[in-house]
Amino acid sequence: MRYDSITDAIGNTPLVRIDPAVHGLRHIDLYAKLEMLNPFGSVKDRAAWHMARPGLPGAVERDATLVELSSGNTAKALAVIAGMHGLSFKSVTNRMRVPEIKELLLLLGARIEELPGRTECLDPTDTEDPLTLFHQELARPGGTSLHTDQYFNARNTEAHATGTGPEILADLDGRAPDWFIACVGTAGSSTGVARALRAHDPAVRVIGLVGQKSDFIPGIRTLDEVHEVGLFDPATYDAIEAVSADEAIDGMLTLNRRCGLLAGPTGGAAYHGTVRHLRPLDDGLTERATAVFIVCDRVESYLSYVRDRRPELLGRPPVTNSVATLTDAEVSAATVIEVADAQKWLAAERPLVVDLRGPFAYAALHIDGSINIVDELFDELVRGGLPFSTRQPVLLACPVGEKSRSYAALLTRMGHPDVRSLAGGIIAWRDAGAPLVRD
Repeated sequence: MRYDSITDAIGNTPLVRIDPAVHGLRHIDLYAKLEMLNPFGSVKDRAAWHMARPGLPGAVERDATLVELSSGNTAKALAVIAGMHGLSFKSVTNRMRVPEIKELLLLLGARIEELPGRTECLDPTDTEDPLTLFHQELARPGGTSLHTDQYFNARNTEAHATGTGPEILADLDGRAPDWFIACVGTAGSSTGVARALRAHDPAVRVIGLVGQKSDFIPGIRTLDEVHEVGLFDPATYDAIEAVSADEAIDGMLTLNRRCGLLAGPTGGAAYHGTVRHLRPLDDGLTERATAVFIVCDRVESYLSYVRDRRPELLGRPPVTNSVATLTDAEVSAATVIEVADAQKWLAAERPLVVDLRGPFAYAALHIDGSINIVDELFDELVRGGLPFSTRQPVLLACPVGEKSRSYAALLTRMGHPDVRSLAGGIIAWRDAGAPLVRD
């Protein structure tokens, strides 16, 4: 098969049947749409090319910079596309959380601009967030950059409504699957594919998978975060279900080891969430049914993610002092303190305040007197034992109070007598009108 350009190879990815001996479903044929086999390595190749293509001639003419608010696969694909057209690419984000992706972007010649953001993801409703302000500036007419705007650009969804969805129908001999299950990031792929499948058969059931509130799964938003995305429409989904980081890794291992699919944790989350959703429905079926899920990208970019969460898989000793080992009961039992009570506690006992957010978010606004230890570094510290004296009370804060609660539970398990999590995090502190300072 010969192409004039590598971009011609985007799309037409395989639809592969998963062996029933692996998933155990007796009445449902399960298929994986292998978007990881796109030429730049992910499902985002389609949207990146579809969004960038109309503006490229003008961008080349004025030597514009291609810009996207992305720290993952969209940035990677756009960096390649920009380089092919002699353009520079800039990735704007509040945090690069996967080291391999950051290093690959730098290798591709991308510039990475890390702006302070108050939450882990862009929140277009927060008009004081520097990341949101930058997004608004890019969206103004007459800008000098080519901004692909993956969170709001309808061509993100269109790439899948005209490509991915029809391909699934064609590979199933013109029949729509009974279920379509997809992880939700920008919501472009799930929305676009759902639109194409339901145009063919309105009875298709669409399940959206999000990350648990306290977990990070690359490429997937939590239920709170997904509502910040302009392309997200809850009416698209018959159900939205959460997947944990451990479940994502377990699903990834099944695809890697049993199916020969070198899928990353997002694909693992999709597989695990799919089988979990379908298993209780399987026995009630009297006719054969079909389900499709998307494998978004490849495992090689996430070895550090696996190493941090499941080091034993890479031949390293297991970590005992880790939030990954906490039970739900331990997290629920962690001491949480509301903003008003926290202010009184700070005035009376002067606990050590540890802000777990990224350095840019901390620099933008933080509680006076707090110290900044990014959660990844904090995770490393607690693996070696309690990082603080047990005589020093501690208040932990994060964006919305979920991560800090988990770490409060872990430090309590490790023997710290007085560690508390700020309920609602820095967002709740700000919304209550409590004082914040900036560097």
